[in-house]
Amino acid sequence: MSEETVDRSEGFGERLLCLLLDRARLMPPQLIAPLIAEEVARIGGRDVSILLQDYSQELLVPLPGRDLHVGQPEPVDDSAAGRSFLRGDVVEVPQTHGVRMYLPLLDGSDQVGVMALTLDVVGDDDRRLLRRLAGLVADMLVTKNAYTDRFFQARRREPMSVSAEIQWSLLPPLTMTVPQVEVAGILEPAYRVAGDSFDYALNDSILHVAVIDAMGHGLDAATMATVAIGAYRHARRVFVSLAEKYAFMDEAVARQFGPDHFVTAQLMHLNVATGELQLVNAGHPAPLLIRDGLVARQLESATTLPVGFGGEAPRIREHLLQQGDRVLCYTDGIIEEHLAGEEPFGEERLIQCVNRLGQEPSEGMRADLRRLSHTLKHERGGRTSDDATLFMIEWRGGAADHLAVVD
Repeated sequence: MSEETVDRSEGFGERLLCLLLDRARLMPPQLIAPLIAEEVARIGGRDVSILLQDYSQELLVPLPGRDLHVGQPEPVDDSAAGRSFLRGDVVEVPQTHGVRMYLPLLDGSDQVGVMALTLDVVGDDDRRLLRRLAGLVADMLVTKNAYTDRFFQARRREPMSVSAEIQWSLLPPLTMTVPQVEVAGILEPAYRVAGDSFDYALNDSILHVAVIDAMGHGLDAATMATVAIGAYRHARRVFVSLAEKYAFMDEAVARQFGPDHFVTAQLMHLNVATGELQLVNAGHPAPLLIRDGLVARQLESATTLPVGFGGEAPRIREHLLQQGDRVLCYTDGIIEEHLAGEEPFGEERLIQCVNRLGQEPSEGMRADLRRLSHTLKHERGGRTSDDATLFMIEWRGGAADHLAVVD
């Protein structure tokens, strides 16, 4: 196509999004909400709300701001906003005067929250424009969140310990979705977590994963977890093999804390094109392989000494996943909780919960993991006296090259 025939005209929707993007670059965080409300008003929208998930993933809480509609928090489990959030899709609720729309705020594939607004009439052009607007709003919220406390304060529903503050600042996004693989993680107790953490990175075709549990409680455990994750990230960005990652983490923890401190760890490499999984288990509970909704087996590997004990080079176990397989990693706080007058919760009861929920209709891996976490907490009598972390991987295979092709 010659330069003369290229269509460079701007439609109304494109002009609206470009105006928002141009203004947002220098916009202070507290003016983001009024800007969003102004832009929505340009297409006839009203009563705009920005709802962010709280740290325990139970509520969607309204972000305060000038020109925003600030109502009561919406439950994730039983509300139109919650359905939009969990499914990652638009939900429309007819009202006496118009339609209330709930649009997921997706930063990549990580759900930030939900944008809600009311239109008199909704057409396909409105839906397309609002989806794109919601995507831009999510990116703006994530970017501005890096230099304000306002969004954090809105999401926090109860006092948070210093150790939990450290851990939440350390985490990557709780979910990631690409065509070949999806990951999701959840931490309990959200406002008091200390030594548990996880990290991941997708570098070309290799998904790198670490799930850790630092010994102890409180600030000491959080500090040790910070060193372990920092050493893991450094090694991941310099070295290649799982053995080198383990050795680097082991040396860092031992040097900083001495021989009486340790961190258990699960380290993985997953080839997202082939399903080949490499695993190092450093004193951690073995992951569970879930196939067709049921636990097929543990992903066993020769147990290596926990990080910090100066163990020998770890043995690496290889497994081959099938498309649709899920791998569930967990920390010992899940299975070692003691119910009143009973034995520890145990792995068998964990597997029973996974299998029971696996027979129910899936709402997507992220929603399924959240439901599992809340079910396990209920089964433990609502108790989480130790950190209890879940991290799940779903492998789908295939390729993502089609996303780089302009239609």
